[in-house]
Amino acid sequence: MKPRRKVLNNGLRVLAVPMKDNPTVTVFVLVEAGSHYETKANNGISHFLEHMVFKGTPSRPSAAVVAHELDSIGADNNAFTWYEFTGYYAKARKKHFKKILDVVSDLYLHPLVPETEMEKEKGVIIEEINMYEDQPMQGIYQLLDELMYGNQPAGWSILGTKRNIRNMRRDDFIAYRTKHYTAPTTTVVVAGDVSPGDVFREVGALFGDLPKQNVSKKPRVRCAQSKPQVKIKYKKSDQSHFTLGFHAPRVFDKSVPAVNVLAAVLGQGMSSRLFQLLREELGVCYYVRAGFEPHSDHGKFVIRAGVDNTRIEEVISAILTELEKLKSDSVVERELRKAQEFLVGKMLMGLESSDECALFYGEQETLKRRLKTSQEIAREIKAVRPQAIQRAAKEIFHNKNMNLAVIGPFKDTRAFSKILKP
Repeated sequence: MKPRRKVLNNGLRVLAVPMKDNPTVTVFVLVEAGSHYETKANNGISHFLEHMVFKGTPSRPSAAVVAHELDSIGADNNAFTWYEFTGYYAKARKKHFKKILDVVSDLYLHPLVPETEMEKEKGVIIEEINMYEDQPMQGIYQLLDELMYGNQPAGWSILGTKRNIRNMRRDDFIAYRTKHYTAPTTTVVVAGDVSPGDVFREVGALFGDLPKQNVSKKPRVRCAQSKPQVKIKYKKSDQSHFTLGFHAPRVFDKSVPAVNVLAAVLGQGMSSRLFQLLREELGVCYYVRAGFEPHSDHGKFVIRAGVDNTRIEEVISAILTELEKLKSDSVVERELRKAQEFLVGKMLMGLESSDECALFYGEQETLKRRLKTSQEIAREIKAVRPQAIQRAAKEIFHNKNMNLAVIGPFKDTRAFSKILKP
């Protein structure tokens, strides 16, 4: 499952990922345009534009026509907006490769962005914002970003503000798309039982005329912090949701495999330390997870849980004690092997599907411009030693690097600040 890579004359990158005998094929288009590329005035435009791309093209003049064409071949399609890129994809049986490539390329290259549909879609996006505000398990991520990064793109919502959404005009979309949706910022990935030669030929014919322009750079994320921080959002509820966030290595850092294993040891899987401690021993939560999110110029290590309102201080203190153990004591070999096998197994099972495989390589190309196969990543994970995990824990889990975001029936930060000792 090693990808083949080609760069067109206009700078567009194409990845062909052969998956012999796989019954499906996925076409994924990723573009370097996400919330980190926005300004305060147009925050939310990357996501809004993603919605508008599906509103039709000259040859498919409405969202209904697009949906009917894809539904008629049993295709799955969607799009998403993230911090550093936006993705559009369609997945179908392999015999429909040319059809889904034609549809996805048409949407990406020739969107109408009709004014009437834009005005209706404003209501849809505002309701999407309302939905996340009503779901603290999701909203806690945004609260943490605001706390860790403040007034810069990394601290703003991917969805934008309601005011921004209401004020956007069609000309704003056209200008933003012209600036960011260019050949050098675009990657097309095809994963499935399709020959690389066919992929390069078909993609080249459709995307060869995409303009080659100067690449728009995003501002570097500022991560300066000198003391622990707390941010609370009051919400009357039966359960409190919180995240502990730490600044962590960026995606290029050599410590990334060790940090991934650290996250697995701490809070991934039902045998992880925090799951066993908080759910099985203390009985204070239904979910608890730890994760590492590396980006091109910064990284974030996050521990999150939803707990009983009356026991949240106890839970946070218990987590901090567990972090200290990881800094002072090496992970034993048995626990290390379990975490490594967990990560490798989850990765390989995910890559059985053509859509996950396409995203796996497309995200690497978009963020790194260097591709690693699943076998290479597995070897890196299995090469991690206990000393590397302990070293990563010491570098990440220190008080001046600590951020606590809480959504629940609290208004005073003082009790939480006492737990996070300066």
